[in-house]
Amino acid sequence: MSIYVGNLSYEVDQNDLNEVFGEYGKVKRVHIPTDRETGRVRGFAFVEMESEADEDKAIEDLDGAEWMERTLKINKARPRENRNSFSGGRRNNRF
Repeated sequence: MSIYVGNLSYEVDQNDLNEVFGEYGKVKRVHIPTDRETGRVRGFAFVEMESEADEDKAIEDLDGAEWMERTLKINKARPRENRNSFSGGRRNNRF
């Protein structure tokens, strides 16, 4: 499972997140999405840790914490939804 980390500073980098979440256990992966056009950090990230117990503890301790002049929003990441912008989610429906 992954952790969603929201309301991040636009100055954050992978080392920053590795350092903070590393206090709760081994960090397997950090992904910081960037804007396609500008390359700028989008203000959120996903952190994957080796243990679900470590993830739970990090979420409990860090959700709502102040970091880099921001109040963090942290929770379990939800699975990505399939989006079909052409048909509004319908495919070849005929009435």
